[in-house]
Amino acid sequence: LDRLSEADVLTGRAVLEKAGLLRDSTRFAYVGLEEPDKQDVLEHVPGAPFERRIRVLLLDLADGRSRDVIISITAGTVESVREPDPERDGRLPILDAEFELVEQIVDAAPDWRTALAARGLTPDRVRVAPLSAGAYDHPAEAGRRIIRSLGFRQDHPRDNPWAHPVDGLVAYVDPIAREVVSVIDTGPQPIPAECADFDDPAYVGPARQGLRPIEITQPEGPSFHLAGDVLHWQNWSVRLGFDAREGLVLHQLSYRDTITGTAQDRPILYRASIAEMVVPYADPSPVRFWQNYFDAGEYLFGRYTNSLALGCDCLGDITYLDAVLADEQGEPRRISNAVCLHEEDYGVLWKHTDSWTGASETRRQRRMVISFFTTVGNYDYGFYWYLYLDGTIQLEAKATGIPFTSAMPPDGNQAFASELAPGLGAPFHQHLFCARLDMTVDGSRNAVDEVQARA
Repeated sequence: LDRLSEADVLTGRAVLEKAGLLRDSTRFAYVGLEEPDKQDVLEHVPGAPFERRIRVLLLDLADGRSRDVIISITAGTVESVREPDPERDGRLPILDAEFELVEQIVDAAPDWRTALAARGLTPDRVRVAPLSAGAYDHPAEAGRRIIRSLGFRQDHPRDNPWAHPVDGLVAYVDPIAREVVSVIDTGPQPIPAECADFDDPAYVGPARQGLRPIEITQPEGPSFHLAGDVLHWQNWSVRLGFDAREGLVLHQLSYRDTITGTAQDRPILYRASIAEMVVPYADPSPVRFWQNYFDAGEYLFGRYTNSLALGCDCLGDITYLDAVLADEQGEPRRISNAVCLHEEDYGVLWKHTDSWTGASETRRQRRMVISFFTTVGNYDYGFYWYLYLDGTIQLEAKATGIPFTSAMPPDGNQAFASELAPGLGAPFHQHLFCARLDMTVDGSRNAVDEVQARA
């Protein structure tokens, strides 16, 4: 269950090349650990041999053909090759290579250029966002890999385009055929003009004054230690993993029970991660009805993990872990400081002053923090797993960044958005996180209660 290494990635690429599965037009959409069967892991004896495998999803930009490949890193062989059925299995995630490609395709489309001209714009002033398309049974999209694109005006290279949505206009793009399938234009709308260049001191003004430094120190060092990928802290033990799709993964979380006098590691979680995140939007207009993003499956939010900076993203006595992923050429890509490990004081856990006995005691709460941050387009997400002294396990998801924007009518009458600035709207939407929790509370015989929430 160890995190991918650069050697794993390089071996996988060499095996694929030897098997003749790579062409100049082939791109690596995903590379990740193919985890062994759960029972095999639970029965594994340390030191015994095992098979290490990776899974690779390949996309050919020339013909759109995709392959799902399992590779044995141990044996250096291809174990299986499957060609997914796009209608049944869905399509592979959007590639970084397609971001620039889609903008070029859209900029060259006559219908798009005509629509921009009607708004007093030229393609060089508009950034095109490549957005996952969903499946809506449009006959013209059958058998195609589709990306939908909205435009945002950019007044200069450092200008924040999210402040200037070019609304009433969307392009449906086939990046494999390198053509625009259709352009939907419901007519020009006023483009919000107000600047939002948050990193320009001339616009935002001076930084807040009067805050003196806060320094968090642990003179004797942190209370946790790492043994390879295994973290030990205050009777807790957890194996740390990382995946291009899910980001941070926790394996084999257990707690050492010493109450009986005989130390016993009691299993709690076999595996925990954020397996998916869906962001459905509420605007039913012809230009926006399709907006519904699966940020893990369609964009692989693990690959956009930030390199964290001491004093900004993490404060205190910090230990960092790097993550190794594969780029779209199948070469190793290291994200430095991808995972942050630190302890936090968390106030009073228990306190009592007894008027009869005169006893007065306080127990402070402390938590172990395991976190990472990722940026998907306009939004930034932080995921924080907390382990507490009282046995609590908690996940906190933080959403920050910039809202996805739309134009507001001059009268401000828009039923599906809130006004952020003059003429600028934030369409109503939700961020729904799916936590995959494989529980092993004192063993694998566990039950699940499912709650159906309805509006």
